[in-house]
Amino acid sequence: MQRLQKFLDSLVASGSAGALLHYRGPDGSWIGTSGVTEVGTAVPVDPAGSFRIGSVTKTFTATVVLQLVGEGILALDDSVDRWLPGVIPAGDSIKLRQLLNHTSGLHNYTDDLPDTAGIIRDRFVHWDPRATVDSAAVQPLLFEPGATHSYSNTNYLVLGLIIEAATGKSFASEVESRILHPLDLQGTLVPGDATTLPEPHARGYLTLDDQLVDISDFNASQAWSAGEFVSTASDLNRFYEALLTGKLLGPPELQAMQTTVPTDEDFHRSGLGLSRIALPNLTFWGHAGGIFGYRTWSYHAADAIHQLTLSLTTTTDDTPPPPTYEILADAFTAGL
Repeated sequence: MQRLQKFLDSLVASGSAGALLHYRGPDGSWIGTSGVTEVGTAVPVDPAGSFRIGSVTKTFTATVVLQLVGEGILALDDSVDRWLPGVIPAGDSIKLRQLLNHTSGLHNYTDDLPDTAGIIRDRFVHWDPRATVDSAAVQPLLFEPGATHSYSNTNYLVLGLIIEAATGKSFASEVESRILHPLDLQGTLVPGDATTLPEPHARGYLTLDDQLVDISDFNASQAWSAGEFVSTASDLNRFYEALLTGKLLGPPELQAMQTTVPTDEDFHRSGLGLSRIALPNLTFWGHAGGIFGYRTWSYHAADAIHQLTLSLTTTTDDTPPPPTYEILADAFTAGL
């Protein structure tokens, strides 16, 4: 897969410290890396390495919610107030479905995160999800629930709290017992307050005052059920293969997950914790994620015959990640 290697090399040449890619197609699989594990060294990226997956976490959270829907514990038309009375001022008018597909109108709490200096200073601070939701909930709704789409991480913190309220168990234990253990995803972690990544892993960076700061170790609890997970490329491919082929959800729940609403990008529609990206020759389902020092894309054909998980380690949080459409178009063109 010489073209896939060139694709990875181009991402590193554009400013990423390191890159790893697991590609699967009808003719087999390809695993490749480019760049280095740590800036200033010549140690190559380990293709089996762990990385922070950011908002790819949302697909796991949505899967647990939809499993609870399939069991009759939750319903997509339940209001937030049904499970978290009084937590959201408009909680009687916001449905679980609207949290899942980002049509709730809730303010996005990550818009209020501190600047780079503050992130580095407070990197080991624990964030309480209920307190974070409370701080976002005092902001006015962006629009009437269901009226349009606006991506908000707050939606998924609320869903994490609802999972706990509905089951009486921790969010982490529900994910572990329902997804990680049954699929034997040994490289996927719900880290909580743990600040270090399993070895091996590539190191991610932020730039402060023109100096690189290694941000690999930090407390990701501020992202919780919206984006705190750690995983590997092989685990993510296995997870999405199981999800899309009906091993985790019943047909009604999977159909609901793949029922989409438009976003502000013509090629992208939002399902329930799952994004649909339409390329000229194929349609892919999955999610992208970003968290300090790391960018992840995990996208898959509906039958999971074509699969791709890509992780980049970054050197700055100021440069926007490559657009998802371009990443997928370049990668799948190289792999086909």
